[in-house]
Amino acid sequence: MGYDSMTQIQAESLPPILAGDDVIGQGKTGSGKTAAFGLGLLNKLDVKRFRIQTMVLCPTRELADQVAKEIRTLARGIHNVKVLTLCGGVPMGPQIGSLEHGAHIIVGTPGRIIDHLDRNRLDLSNVNMLVLDEADRMLEMGFQEHIDAIIDQTPHERQTLLFSATFPEQIQSIAERIMYKPVMVKVESTHDNLTIEQHFYRIEDNQGRLEALRLLLLDKQPESAVVFCNTKRETQQVADSLLEFGFSVLALHGDLEQRDRDQMLLQFANKSARILVATDVAARGLDIDALDAVFNYHLAYDSEVHIHRIGRTGRAGSHGAAYSFFGENDGYKMAMIEEALNKDIVAATLPPLSALNKAPLQALMQTIQIEGGKKQKIRPGDIVGALTGDNGIEFNDIGKIKVTDIRAYVAVSRNVAQKAMSIITKGKLKGKSYRAWFM
Repeated sequence: MGYDSMTQIQAESLPPILAGDDVIGQGKTGSGKTAAFGLGLLNKLDVKRFRIQTMVLCPTRELADQVAKEIRTLARGIHNVKVLTLCGGVPMGPQIGSLEHGAHIIVGTPGRIIDHLDRNRLDLSNVNMLVLDEADRMLEMGFQEHIDAIIDQTPHERQTLLFSATFPEQIQSIAERIMYKPVMVKVESTHDNLTIEQHFYRIEDNQGRLEALRLLLLDKQPESAVVFCNTKRETQQVADSLLEFGFSVLALHGDLEQRDRDQMLLQFANKSARILVATDVAARGLDIDALDAVFNYHLAYDSEVHIHRIGRTGRAGSHGAAYSFFGENDGYKMAMIEEALNKDIVAATLPPLSALNKAPLQALMQTIQIEGGKKQKIRPGDIVGALTGDNGIEFNDIGKIKVTDIRAYVAVSRNVAQKAMSIITKGKLKGKSYRAWFM
């Protein structure tokens, strides 16, 4: 899988996890915690016992999907491991069918897990490991009661792992209530200044923020960037404004339907959009390999969330940049960030106004949605074969492909997008024509 050495959180948490201890792990995004608890739970799993032995709780569907995917990858060498994802925002029917067939590992969101428990579709009496991933965000989103109710359905004799980027008092009280002599593993939450350059700009008002954002986006021209806003309304307003100025941009916030959120994340991850404007909660589970820049349109409410935000860039040792805007009412937030960084912050100077004369860069790729998926026996290889066949497009012009039960999505270079669409709709995909359109 390309792992050649352990991250700090893996090195410090895996030994106690493998020894059967309860563990509290605190570390930034991208620190490698999923592999730490994933390897731990797979090591403990008895594949011959076809019962639910592990439950992983996540705050959002996006994160749950990401965690389940990594566990399945880690489990490739173990025969017949069944990992089931139970999240809201998707129909109940297929989940009920999957539960009837049984599973070893459940990864899900608290609300949907409770739905299944209330209808007696889920039996947690054989759970010997419970994992709370991004516990701080689950509490922030109001899942405290759900979490308590789920834990009540698991055996008292179990191993509990709790991972969190921040450690508010609520987490401390949960840990004391549900864990037995937990081993505390804390990985330094500040980012290496060598991998993330931080820049702070003093802004007078909201009009100034929008102009500063435009200036920096046009001057730096990041291939991929996330702009963090503190409210859903502001997220949509900023995205709409950038769109009017010709930027390749998407908005991601909690008011969107789950399917729309999934499609936004898919397009951003496959480079069909350069900029994602998002709230903190919506951006959880955002799995982007190489993010060039993060913008804080308004500062986060506390320094740990700020550190978590900027951790989206400069992951796994790559270089990144973070640009933050602050106003006269942000004195206490700035003081907290200075304390976290252990240095005084000096306001930077914005690029010259002449940068506004540049044209925004358009996305490299365009996503085609195909009305056919696994149920029609379509696989990624079929799509690649169709697109690169006689008089087709180059293999290098094909980006990420995702195939779901009833749909498939393929990213193709923007300059060959029309040709790719023509190939799919004129019957070259497994000898059939499929309805398809650009997202």
